[in-house]
Amino acid sequence: MPSGPAKLEDKSWLELELEDDFDEELEQEIDDIRVPEALRKLRDVHRKGAIDRGVYFRELLRLQSELVRLQDWVSYKGLKIVVLFEGRDSAGKGGVIKRITQRVNPRVCRVVALPAPSDREKTQWYFQRYVPHLPAAGEMVLFDRSWYNRAGVERVMGFASEAEVESFFRDVPAFERMLVRSGIILVKYWFSITDQEQQYRFLMRIHDPIKQWKLSPMDLQSRVRWEQYTKAKEEMFDRTNIPEAPWYIVEGNDKKRARLNCIAHLLSLIPYADVPHDPVLLPERVFDPHYERRTLPPELYVPEQY
Repeated sequence: MPSGPAKLEDKSWLELELEDDFDEELEQEIDDIRVPEALRKLRDVHRKGAIDRGVYFRELLRLQSELVRLQDWVSYKGLKIVVLFEGRDSAGKGGVIKRITQRVNPRVCRVVALPAPSDREKTQWYFQRYVPHLPAAGEMVLFDRSWYNRAGVERVMGFASEAEVESFFRDVPAFERMLVRSGIILVKYWFSITDQEQQYRFLMRIHDPIKQWKLSPMDLQSRVRWEQYTKAKEEMFDRTNIPEAPWYIVEGNDKKRARLNCIAHLLSLIPYADVPHDPVLLPERVFDPHYERRTLPPELYVPEQY
């Protein structure tokens, strides 16, 4: 007779740890499940042909284990890696960044997401505020939006003059070639979604209280100025797609496929191998027969509500 699901007390510590890994990812995926009633019919049409969840989780964990190997190699070899994530609002940049950083060491792989420039920064050389965040040896830096703000939102919204935009286009190839000559591996991703997909994701943010914080007045303007952003993107590709640092476009309509495709592609760009490690042995705990553990007052403890 087939046995039912294992009880919690019957599971090994290894099974519980593996379940915890899956739960961590499921917690992040909960946004895809919580669809407001007003959008469910639209979602059902919209999500036809989505990747199987079992396949997604298996591949994600496999790729994340490879990211850990890459991280070790970056640290071991003293590599310097910069990855830029650009794209339409709601295109999925943040989602893939979360999956890349989910299981790696934040001291090796860190995220930079700069706010709008201050009044002082507006008077600096345009690239100056990005330079302090570039990696040292043994580091990967992921830019959640980058200096390409000038070619996109700043240009379309009128925050930069045409003269400033033209100066940016003249300077950025030289700036990026300088980074590459200094030993930095520079990777540039553009996340692409359709007009209809962005509309759906914005409606999700409007109808879901947990997501409303993601919707800014600038996001709403990006809907109004869709065609202007398209023209700006096309010129950006024409003028900044250089051999030393080409653009890579990630099709983002299916968020899960986009995450897997982007991570797999990033891994393919950087040759890496296993790093030699000394065997790790857990030392025996030292016991002091004269030590007596104090009983702490109960008010110091967080109440156990669950």
